[in-house]
Amino acid sequence: MIRLTAFILSAIVMFAALPARAEVDIKEITTAGGIDAWLVEDHSIPFVALELRFRGGTSLDAPGKRGAVNLMTGLLEEGAGDLDARAFSRAADTLAASFSYDAGPDSLGVSARFLTENRDESVALLKDTLVNPRFDDEAIERVRAQVVSIIQSDAKDPQEIASASFASLVYGDHPYGSDENGTVETVTALTREDIVAAHADTIARDRLYVSAVGDITAEELSALLDSLLSDLPEKGAPLPEDATLNLPGGIKVVDYDTPQSVALFAQPGLEREHPDFFAAFVLNHILGGGGFESRLMTEVREKRGLTYGVYSYLADRDDAQLWMGSVASANDRVAEAVEVISAEWTRIRENGVTQEELDDAKTYLTGAYPLRFDGNATIANIAVGMQMDGLGTEYIANRNDMVNAVSLEDINRVARERLAPEKLTFVVTGQPVGLTDTIN
Repeated sequence: MIRLTAFILSAIVMFAALPARAEVDIKEITTAGGIDAWLVEDHSIPFVALELRFRGGTSLDAPGKRGAVNLMTGLLEEGAGDLDARAFSRAADTLAASFSYDAGPDSLGVSARFLTENRDESVALLKDTLVNPRFDDEAIERVRAQVVSIIQSDAKDPQEIASASFASLVYGDHPYGSDENGTVETVTALTREDIVAAHADTIARDRLYVSAVGDITAEELSALLDSLLSDLPEKGAPLPEDATLNLPGGIKVVDYDTPQSVALFAQPGLEREHPDFFAAFVLNHILGGGGFESRLMTEVREKRGLTYGVYSYLADRDDAQLWMGSVASANDRVAEAVEVISAEWTRIRENGVTQEELDDAKTYLTGAYPLRFDGNATIANIAVGMQMDGLGTEYIANRNDMVNAVSLEDINRVARERLAPEKLTFVVTGQPVGLTDTIN
């Protein structure tokens, strides 16, 4: 029975992922208990994807308790209510229900997938993980050991070293400036009481966002959510303040014995709600976000063979906005890669882009967008992210129009006003030949 039910769920998930959705009809609901949610009804298959997000995430670690939210999140499916870790896993398998939990710098996410026939039992099991997690000593020590192993492994990974060094330089004392996993020392010192406190700080109704897609009506979802979430604390810990960015321009070298250097680079970005965002979004696609068609890939890889890949992107976090990117190159060639990236940053600011580049970017961005909506779980994930970004339900229908509305005049004005080569800050991890620190 367990194998058969699990097979049915697997087949349903695969089936639900096949067609790309041309339209997504989102309903906004408010439950009797005051919980707001978005719903996309799809009764073609007996399956529901539910997404919960709690704003704050690992940035809510208490002082001196770095890694507590991450460790707590890893323990949510390690036993709940009357069920220890093994019993909980068996119960989920029997129901063919799938739960996953993830903590990031800005949110703690909970994803649930369940069959219509097992909805009530699945939701009851999920509720126990949110309201009544066990945090058994045995589970704490097992997950703690896994986290410590990850921290120790990251300490030997050039990409992770570069990321940690970059974060420390740019974000300083803000939670973004340190590893959300914590350190070996902080994680080792965490007590069960610290984990319980992290749970109360992060999983609360005042920072909750909900989306559901699948075989459920608005009335059924409303009752489900009130049952699932009504016992959560009303308020969690205060959210952190905005980060003060340190982007002085120049280069910071982090010495590490490796044949290939990793470079992260960034300048100030802009908020998702800024009127220039879409022009900057399209500009970034041309500059470094468009794969093999981007300016950076053409100049750094195709013309000079300095790397297998280089890219840039707009990073809009809750407390900071960056325009950033990454490249990896041999130690004796990374200096040239940095020089070419800086030069291209300046060239596109001063000379702008062509109408052909703009038209090609629009064609790609508008054509690729509908392909993202390829299943219930994906749509639920996109919908909850839209809520957190402050976007309305009409955004999906209007997004391509906003891309197409970007004119050549718009994009080249934004290039002149927003690209700042003098603030482009590189953190290079490795033993780069010809690069020295210019940042104190």
